[in-house]
Amino acid sequence: MNNHEIDFKLYGDDMQFVEVELDPGETVVAEAGSLMMMEDGIEMETIFGDGSGNSGGGIMGKLMGAGKRLLTGESLFMTTFTNEGSGKKHASFAAPYPGKIIPMDLSQYNGKIICQKDAFLAAAKGVSVGIEFQRKIGVGFFGGEGFIMQKLEGDGMAFVHAGGTIIEKTLAPGETLRVDTGCLVAMTQDVDYNIEMVKGVKTALFGGEGLFFATLRGPGKVWIQSLPFSRLASRVFAAAPGVPNGGSRDEGSIAGGLFNMLGGK
Repeated sequence: MNNHEIDFKLYGDDMQFVEVELDPGETVVAEAGSLMMMEDGIEMETIFGDGSGNSGGGIMGKLMGAGKRLLTGESLFMTTFTNEGSGKKHASFAAPYPGKIIPMDLSQYNGKIICQKDAFLAAAKGVSVGIEFQRKIGVGFFGGEGFIMQKLEGDGMAFVHAGGTIIEKTLAPGETLRVDTGCLVAMTQDVDYNIEMVKGVKTALFGGEGLFFATLRGPGKVWIQSLPFSRLASRVFAAAPGVPNGGSRDEGSIAGGLFNMLGGK
């Protein structure tokens, strides 16, 4: 067992956070800015690299790890939280937008999970957060996530988050599932991931679902989200006052009245 063994508890329904219990000397690694609260006795440190704690390669190895994270759109830095006290301590980490937190024991998935670029929240020290290149040209150009996705490797606990409601599906060998490209959260390494174009000119032009969808072929497990953050953000932006073709600032008497009282033009 190379990873620290951590206990945890999830709180909330649609606005979740995870509370991690650390024994003396145990460490959890998290995305910068994800901390909600921590108890006295936990020491916080900002680090370069992928969070695995592997110092092989010296400074160049750390720079390579940080550079890989930059390619996935994440910060160059990660933060470690170590229990330096004498008893059990707790640290809590919150999801950045409404949705669910999914706890994953990587030892149950052959030590590797592939997920969307911004899905990682926190993990036991020893879990490596790297990049997974999609070798197929179609996936790279039209897959919504581009050529690069995140991969979580190790044998400990990792926590990923996604928007809306999450469903876990187990695909039998050869079984195929077609999903919107933005709705894929994570998958095990054995799942074959490809992109197909929507058939039919009318469906492609007027269906409102985009020109492409993801094809997931088993065996393996996949996690699907009902509300990708990009979809939520686009709806909010389209309805914002002052946006061309956006929502009216007078929608709803209370909202419109408050906007006018505050001097909206």
